[in-house]
Amino acid sequence: MYSIRSAAAVRTGRLASCALLVTAAALTGCERGSSGGPQETATGTGGCPAVQDRAREAVRKAERADIPWGGPTSGPEAASGKSLVYVAQTMTNPGVAGAADGVREAARAIGWTVRVIDGGGTPAGIQAAMSEAVALRPSGIVVGGFDPDSTARQVARAGARGIPLVGWHAVASPGPGEQPGLFSNVTTRVEGVARISAQWIIADSNGRAGVVLITDASIPFARNKSDLIEKELRSCRGVRLLAVENIPIPDAGSRTPREVSSLLSRFQDRWTHSVAINDLYFTDAAPAFRAAGEKGSGPPYNIGAGDGAPSAFRRINTEQYQAATVPEPLALQGWQIVDEFNRAFSGRPASGYVAPVHIATARNSDGASSWDPTGFREAYREIWGR
Repeated sequence: MYSIRSAAAVRTGRLASCALLVTAAALTGCERGSSGGPQETATGTGGCPAVQDRAREAVRKAERADIPWGGPTSGPEAASGKSLVYVAQTMTNPGVAGAADGVREAARAIGWTVRVIDGGGTPAGIQAAMSEAVALRPSGIVVGGFDPDSTARQVARAGARGIPLVGWHAVASPGPGEQPGLFSNVTTRVEGVARISAQWIIADSNGRAGVVLITDASIPFARNKSDLIEKELRSCRGVRLLAVENIPIPDAGSRTPREVSSLLSRFQDRWTHSVAINDLYFTDAAPAFRAAGEKGSGPPYNIGAGDGAPSAFRRINTEQYQAATVPEPLALQGWQIVDEFNRAFSGRPASGYVAPVHIATARNSDGASSWDPTGFREAYREIWGR
């Protein structure tokens, strides 16, 4: 039977334990917060053969590292003398911070200035940061990882002053949309990220897994992502969703270790896989796993459904409590944000480019600390005449 990674003895024992527990309990279906284990079925080796086959093929495709540049190759030359303000939901979010670094790098290449203002992860802090950004009267403002509706008054002021906004993970869909004041939103397709994260678990477990899902329900984008992950997991009847943990990202450092300890005590060997809407949760989970005597390379096998921070790549490459991530190409997205502003300043439409989903594991990352596709820097420099 195919497996995404080699079947270690520890996993074999753990999954066998899960199957015995399920058989004994005669479990059916998958319930939010259920304490049951993954379901064994009459199909034999897994709980969803057809779903498993689709998942394996999707994972094989997403693990490819040799993806050619598929973004824009034409557009307006660089506008001169522009300034940007990047308003961050919180710079403790590695994705938000990584995208900010990408914007800084691209701004240097095009010859613009950038200022970053940290909203601190609270509604009041984000509103204050947006107010400060508008008051600075920059050429453009980046909405970094928060819903622009939460700062509707500031967005309206920016529009009245002719300041375009470009989002990073600001709304669920990429590209231009109907969101008032938002020229474009830069993100991978949340549906694709959610689906491939769940498919990795289905394929990796041969259709039998006990899963903990970690989300931040206070962020609409994150809540939507976790709902989509849950939906895909439920497509395999051999997968049981043990629990959905709502941990706000700003509270992850204090709450995640406690929650992980509690979950380990509650589910024990039934917990075989985890998926979180952001890699940072596994930074905070690692000490709790370690304290409980869990092996870094063993179950639960953890995948981050987004961002792909350097710390996540380090955990993956050293087999320390994270097995995979679905990374955003953060540097590329920073360059795309700058290119979208350049199109806005030139009166041109948004590019509409959406980066494809990718899965990074120890096997295909070659020791890298980020997902950095080839070709985008050269392409954007060519467009801008830089």
